[in-house]
Amino acid sequence: MSLARELTQALEAAPLGTAISRFRSALEAGLARTVNGDAAALEAAIASMPETQAEHVSFSGPVVRIGDREEFGEQQRTALHAALMELHPWRKGPFELFGIAIDSEWRSDLKWSRVERAITPLAGRRVLDVGCGNGYYMWRMLGAGADFVLGIDPAVRCLAQFRACKRFVPGAPALLLPLGSEDLPPASHCFDTVFSMGVLYHRRDPVAHLHELRGQLRPGGELVLETLCIEDGASAVLEPGGRYAKMRNVWAIPRCDTLLGWLTEAGFGAPRIVDTSLTTTAEQRRTDWMRFESLEDFLDPADPSRTVEGHPAPRRALAIATAPA
Repeated sequence: MSLARELTQALEAAPLGTAISRFRSALEAGLARTVNGDAAALEAAIASMPETQAEHVSFSGPVVRIGDREEFGEQQRTALHAALMELHPWRKGPFELFGIAIDSEWRSDLKWSRVERAITPLAGRRVLDVGCGNGYYMWRMLGAGADFVLGIDPAVRCLAQFRACKRFVPGAPALLLPLGSEDLPPASHCFDTVFSMGVLYHRRDPVAHLHELRGQLRPGGELVLETLCIEDGASAVLEPGGRYAKMRNVWAIPRCDTLLGWLTEAGFGAPRIVDTSLTTTAEQRRTDWMRFESLEDFLDPADPSRTVEGHPAPRRALAIATAPA
């Protein structure tokens, strides 16, 4: 089955009501991004994986576990390990597939532990995860009781990693589409909870991004926003100009009170900061599953409180807000 047909069929089965037609149009545009130099190799890696349904899964613990070691023979596991490595780099995790531990760059479970205790419980909710990466948080959202999770991310490799996991749990009520937030149909009002984690600072107009998110929420729905921030006492917004921690396209890093002002300006009610945390090498680091540069390479070796460009080291804020009723 072609990727376009696979995603279209999955979308048609999604519980999105009359908004499906608008998401279908967005998907048609997003699929054009999946045709690139990596596509054939990624498809070959997924196709080489055994076709089987995992008997045992667990999405509620720090490690997303799909299948037990005993479900695969050693030869199958060796082949699966090689195929999963073809999808390198694994940025978010950790995962374990049939006894194969994927030690991702980010210990995303640490962020999720901060998030889960601060949000309205997800049980029975329809969720949108914007900039979802490879879907680690989507699986954790299912583990927290969400009825359905739609993730969007334009990165083809992230889509491939999600599909590799979903291959073994085909009935899981989760779908990842190759879309950016700007591709979302305006005012779908489909979701009880919308997550945007690690996206805002990549948008030239952060308030416009917040308007996009508000349009996806049902009246009274909850926004969960996680983004880089700067400490109180600094300027209202850090605009790096060039790179920030070697990242391109970092446009604006707000102070927490500035972030709350942006949320109010975008029409959200009761915005509040529920957590701030300094990113450490315990949470983001190079591993066998992500062999490129990571946080230690982004910080000034003589002063790890600064990035290599001289900016304040990465600090993240978690904000919660409510769509107007």
